[in-house]
Amino acid sequence: MKRKSYTDALTTLAKGTDAGLYRLIPERVEIVNSEEEVQEILAECRVIGKPLTFKAGGTSLSGQTITDSVLVEIGPDFGKIKISEDGRSATFPCGITGDHANRLLKRYGRKLGPSPASIKSARISGIVANNASGSSYGITYNSYHTVRSMRLILTDGTLLDTASAESRRYFVESHPEWVDGLLALRERVKQNPEMEARIRHKYELKNTCGYGVNSLVDYDDPVDILMHLMIGSEGTLGFISEVTFETVPDLKLKASALLYFPSIREACQSILPLRECSVSAAELMDRNALRAVENEPGMPETLRTLPDEAVALLIDTSANDKQTLQKQFAEIEEKLSSVHTLYPVSFTTDPELYATYWRVRSGLFTSAAAGRPRGTVSIIEDIAFRGDVLGDALTDVREVLARHHYPDAVMWGHLLDGNVHFTIFPDVNRSEGVEGYAAFMQELTDTVLRHDGSLKAEHGTGRNMAPFVRQEWGDDIYLLMKDIKKLLDPQNLLNPGVLINDDPQVFIKNLKRMPLANDLIDRCIECGFCEVQCPARNLTITPRQRIVIYRTLSAMAERGETDTPRYAGLKKAFQYKGNETCATDGLCGTACPVGINTGLLIKELRWKENGKAAERIASFIAKDMDSVTNVLRPMLSFVHGVSKVIGYGTMEGITRGLFRISGHRFPLWTRYTPSGARKLDYTTETPLPGQPEMVYFPSCITRTMGPSADYDDKAGVTEKTISLLHKAGFAIRYPENIHRLCCGMAFSSKGFRRQAKEKEDELNEALLKISDNGALPILCDMSPCLLHMRETLDKRLHLYEPVEFIYDFMLDRLEFSPLPITVAVHSTCSTTKMGVTAKLQALAGMCAAKVVSPMEVTCCGWAGDRGFFYPELNASALRMLPTSLEEATEGYSNSRTCEIGLTMNSGISYKSIVYLVDKVTRKKEEL
Repeated sequence: MKRKSYTDALTTLAKGTDAGLYRLIPERVEIVNSEEEVQEILAECRVIGKPLTFKAGGTSLSGQTITDSVLVEIGPDFGKIKISEDGRSATFPCGITGDHANRLLKRYGRKLGPSPASIKSARISGIVANNASGSSYGITYNSYHTVRSMRLILTDGTLLDTASAESRRYFVESHPEWVDGLLALRERVKQNPEMEARIRHKYELKNTCGYGVNSLVDYDDPVDILMHLMIGSEGTLGFISEVTFETVPDLKLKASALLYFPSIREACQSILPLRECSVSAAELMDRNALRAVENEPGMPETLRTLPDEAVALLIDTSANDKQTLQKQFAEIEEKLSSVHTLYPVSFTTDPELYATYWRVRSGLFTSAAAGRPRGTVSIIEDIAFRGDVLGDALTDVREVLARHHYPDAVMWGHLLDGNVHFTIFPDVNRSEGVEGYAAFMQELTDTVLRHDGSLKAEHGTGRNMAPFVRQEWGDDIYLLMKDIKKLLDPQNLLNPGVLINDDPQVFIKNLKRMPLANDLIDRCIECGFCEVQCPARNLTITPRQRIVIYRTLSAMAERGETDTPRYAGLKKAFQYKGNETCATDGLCGTACPVGINTGLLIKELRWKENGKAAERIASFIAKDMDSVTNVLRPMLSFVHGVSKVIGYGTMEGITRGLFRISGHRFPLWTRYTPSGARKLDYTTETPLPGQPEMVYFPSCITRTMGPSADYDDKAGVTEKTISLLHKAGFAIRYPENIHRLCCGMAFSSKGFRRQAKEKEDELNEALLKISDNGALPILCDMSPCLLHMRETLDKRLHLYEPVEFIYDFMLDRLEFSPLPITVAVHSTCSTTKMGVTAKLQALAGMCAAKVVSPMEVTCCGWAGDRGFFYPELNASALRMLPTSLEEATEGYSNSRTCEIGLTMNSGISYKSIVYLVDKVTRKKEEL
């Protein structure tokens, strides 16, 4: 496969963005999917003396993964996963997320030691390169202490596998100057007892400020020293391509207690006693933090009544049996008996309440960032102190924040470690805001170091703290760090200016501006958490990147630069990469810390771009839906009829040609495109005495689209649904004028707002009438349509998609005889957003011996009819599907259009879940 390289304005700007507070635009972006490609780029850059920077998930907060030179981004196909039989050892490639790794380890009752808040988006190489830790108590489970081996590529292109005796031997023989240099650095520390003691002392706390010089006192072998120097090196010493971890237990039973203290000092008094207990986390939340979430749904009422100085501590403990868990409760309560709390200590094992407590904790940054002043940046600082000074230190830090006009800063963190985060929102669009931030950072540094703390506990040094590394470590150890960089990267090619930087002003240079662009996206902090959910992430650009480009275009327009070549180029490129290949599925909003659905922005753009001709066509379709579907049904069937005569391969060749010649205007037709559905007589049924009634609204899609060539059952979704409902004993009501009705989603996704509203109102009136104003449950056979109905129709209506209706109303009316087969299920975007995924998997599990639900697949990218015109989006979104199906021979979902793309890209036939349930059930005899 040819290496992907980009120099265009849109891609370099979009991919040059990370979660930090700086903006640099790379000259070019290279996407790498193999060690060989990394070695090629390194060789090219060495020859021309061009610096390069590595980027994984782009969730770094301190400016680690940006550059104005060559950016090397890890692609989606990098490496393979290997897990030992007991799960205690696991090898992961650089490009998968920590969350993906943990989902694979869950079946073994294991997990990764490091657990950063960004774990759903942060990738393995980034987690290790920043020495991530997270809420797990202590440094025992951070990256440094749980990495057992790695494959790494050095600046001269050498590949070193630290798990291979042969590779280690080759490195020692081929790099004597590096081996001798590493041993000389180690000896330099050993010959200076004061330096060695200082290093050991500093790493008793979490510390990611500067290089991990503890490797020089912890290890004797030069390869082990080098490997551990790579951890926390932020891509400045080499490229980490694969990591083997010693995993840690993921105990089954979990419990938590939310404790409230009168002040932060008194909360800090609980830390030393808690360290003597079996506690897996103790998460601090100050009053500003609690105030940020107290009005969110499901939050405890207590939050709103706390005193102004109160703080909370979320204590977590876990075990594999109830008896042990109870002992741990008693021990914690006894140890805290002398500490003043506002309410008694009370643990819960209730899953819902446990989740609520952690929702309080996880919602802090979300709510604080969402409520920041518009146009400001969100900066998260990360410090650590020893337990005996923690109360005084945090009190002093709070005073520094107030003195520099950040009184509303939200403070939270991992208090067992003395590790605290806080977020501030300076306005870096103004010089006064930048100057104020600079003054604050200097006083913060002085305050932290006066209490012998860590300036960076787990977020990495980056550009943000690089000017202060010498101040924390002193001249001797700082020079030691500079010599490490000089030894292993003599040309200063790798991520220059990060971690080591003698420019005292670098932390306030190239600051990222946050221009106001649109209310829908102004709260975006560009963290990148949304990217893992985007079906276009490996094809064009992601939600974060769409926002970056949109903000840039808006700022250029504001400055009167719309007639410049750069503006024209960005706008033209954005049309395809930002607009046409956006599925507008809204899954990005479920992963976004501040709930931004970038799809809504794209829908707004489509609405603004719709011309008068398009509006007239949309109005015609909306007003005469019956006629349109009457035309489409025979057309769809006709193409299948011709295909049976001339052959499906020939017909697909013809339609592919038409698709290409038309420039994506003629829809791509394949054998998996549905034939026309039979037009049924939807007459409301008269119930028998005692027979339950319900309302069935077949979507306009299923009323139009029937089976495709891969179906072994020639009944359409509507016919199969009616069959299943009758089998379960229901009398069915249908809304009046059903052939005219549509939920409006198809119009809404294309930006036809007026037509969408007309169809929504029309359907709303019909459903209220036929359901007796919501007295009867209503089934719609398309999950995406059902979600749109829930979002737009009268809240009196009780609306269900197929999985929910079957699960909630039909299980006790059917007898299941599961088949000895493996089936795959796909949770559509709407299924995921409605929280129905677990029910889908459980329902399939009642029908088949084994159920596969590929974790690598999120949105399928079909996006209504977009798969007909941009099939590359669908193919890219489902690129991992074929290899994730295991031995599945059948696939099921709950969206007819999504099932087209799933079938096209999987090798198995996908149908509505109603087909599977109908196949394995019969009516209960007693009904």
